[in-house]
Amino acid sequence: MNKSHIIEHLRFALQAQLTTAQAAAKTAHDAATHVENIAENKYDTLGLEAGYLAHGQAQRVNDCHLSLVEFEKVFKEPIKDKVSLGSLVGVSDEDEQRKWYYLGPMSGGLSVTVKSELVYVLTPQSPLGNELMNKQRDDEISFTIAGKSQQLIIEAIL
Repeated sequence: MNKSHIIEHLRFALQAQLTTAQAAAKTAHDAATHVENIAENKYDTLGLEAGYLAHGQAQRVNDCHLSLVEFEKVFKEPIKDKVSLGSLVGVSDEDEQRKWYYLGPMSGGLSVTVKSELVYVLTPQSPLGNELMNKQRDDEISFTIAGKSQQLIIEAIL
């Protein structure tokens, strides 16, 4: 697994999220300020609802931009012996199925595929991300999701 390729794919995915959010914000703003959305009476709330949507989309743009800024900081982190922000972690379960996780400052749930390998972004605030933090190679962790307990072994920290 090449960490620099993962980082480039994450940059691209984060930029794509920002571009999508900007387009949605522009569309919402245009709808909120369109002449047809002017209230005709006190019960006509279409313009108000469009304004709320525009505000939410603008906040989403800000969050996407903040994600890019925060990720750039951790992309520069050197490889460490313990899992920390910026670590690319390979874990295996009881069935020896390997999964890759990138510990990021935000945007948990984002995933990228590099050379048919899926890499998930985790944050330290997530249950699995919290369990992985400060662990070393060959450490075992127990993780419970939906009432099902799993044993994971850390195989690689890049």
